[in-house]
Formats: sequence, C-alpha cells, structure tokens
Amino acid sequence: MKVLFIGCGDIGVRTIQALTCSQVSSNWQALAMRRHPEQLPRGICAVAGDLRDVETLSGLMASACFDVLVISLTADQISDDGYRDSYVAGAQALQSAITQSGQLPGLVIWVSSTGVYGQDDGEWVDELSETAPVSFRGRRLLEAEQLIGGLPVPTVIVRFSGIYGPGRGRLVNQVRQGVIAPQNPTHWTNRIHSEDCAGVLAHLLDRFYQGAPIEDLYLATDNQSASAHEVQHWLADRLGIEPQEGSETRRAGNRRCSNLRLKESGYTFLYPTYREGYGALLVGEKLMNK
Repeated sequence: MKVLFIGCGDIGVRTIQALTCSQVSSNWQALAMRRHPEQLPRGICAVAGDLRDVETLSGLMASACFDVLVISLTADQISDDGYRDSYVAGAQALQSAITQSGQLPGLVIWVSSTGVYGQDDGEWVDELSETAPVSFRGRRLLEAEQLIGGLPVPTVIVRFSGIYGPGRGRLVNQVRQGVIAPQNPTHWTNRIHSEDCAGVLAHLLDRFYQGAPIEDLYLATDNQSASAHEVQHWLADRLGIEPQEGSETRRAGNRRCSNLRLKESGYTFLYPTYREGYGALLVGEKLMNK
C-alpha cells in the first residue's frame, strides 16, 4: 500500500513511525511531501513540494499511483488570509490535482479541528452536531472540509481537539507562572496527545488496508473533557507550585467533545486522559534535565 503524506509535519512523522509497528508495516510504502523535506528525520523518504502546486502534485500522483493521501497542514499565518491560503487553497488544489492526474486514490484523509464547532456553553458535540464556527479559523477549516467532501474519491475528515505533547508545552509553561484559570464559571476543555493523533491516523490506515468499514468523519479527542481549572490545578500540584486563580477572561471553545465513534471503531488511546499524557511529559522533562 502506497501512502503519500502531504504537509508532513510532527503528526505526519509520528504517523509514519507508528505505522512501522502496525499490521501494514511489511506491505506499505510512505512518501512525505513538504516544502522543506530536509527537516524530516533521517529514514523518511521525502520529496519537496507544496500542496498548492497542482502541476507538481498531479505529476507525482500520476507516476506513483498512491492508495491513500494523508493531508495535515499548518497555516503560514494565524490570520484569515493565512488559513484561507493554506487550508482552502490546499483543498482546491487537491481537487484539481486529482482530476489532472487521472489517478484516483482509494482514500483521502484530511486533518481538521474541533474548531469548526461553534457551541460555547459547555454542550456535548459529536460528528452529528451542528457546525457553526465563530472564528476565522473554524470558518476556513469548515470551508476546506466541505471541499474535501466533494472529491470524487472516498474521504475521511479527522477533527482533532487541542493537541499537546513533546514540543507543545505551552500550557505547562503557563502553569509554571503560577496563575491558573478560576474554578467558576466552569470552562470545558478537550485535548489529545500528539502520539494519539498519529495513532488515530495509523488506525484508520490499518482499517483501510484490512477492508474494514470507515466513517467519513471522526472527532478525535481523549476520553475525558475537563475544566481548564482542573487540568491546570493538577499540573501545578505535580510541579510543586502554589497557584493563584487568575481573574476570569473569556476563552474560546467552551464545549465537551465525544470520541464514541472513534472508540467504537476499535481505537485504544495511548494516553486516555490528561493525567497520563501530561504525566509522561513531566517525566520526560525531568529525564532531559538530569
């Protein structure tokens, strides 16, 4: 099975590494396409390219006949224009490249975000919930999702919640400053460890390889929504910090995300809650600082 990882950053790299331990490890080939392939770890086959370069992508697809495309992008700028130029323009270019190549992949997996939801009062959301984003990020991500859903091939959209893991320690650094979110009003948060992001994508590729049913949309988040206060208070305790509750500030995305569909597909989380995930991060930090 041939898999092309487009925009292969941290999650793409972790997915390739996860696949080496999966059931498809002896029957698959991975190629990563990104603008600066020299930044990838040694051992990963890669080519230089940009998803928005239709001619290059269509030529690559025509020559290699990939079974699956996995697209995980990062906006060049945190702005409406940045998200439009990365996600929306990328989805449009993919449409054109598939048409021009004459080669239809068996599956396209497109990485998106729970930012497409607009619920902001602690509601539960799942794959069937209304999507009415209020931020430019959510609107552009949803626009790209809709373009991907119109491709002439089977597609799967994976909406990740807040990603954390090695190299993504912003929350830990905030807690180290000693000020945490207030207990009331409750602000619900959702997260997924970067290793589980890779695990989810590898799981879906496994299912495709085995011919198992795959839904066209998955919400990927760990097993426990938790309040910002709970998570930060837990971290402060583990760090030995006596925290002070900060004044209430309006936060985006006060909702609880359900991962039932993903778990019913057979995925088992490496880090089921923030406790296991952040616990591993803190242990890793101690080992690095010795």
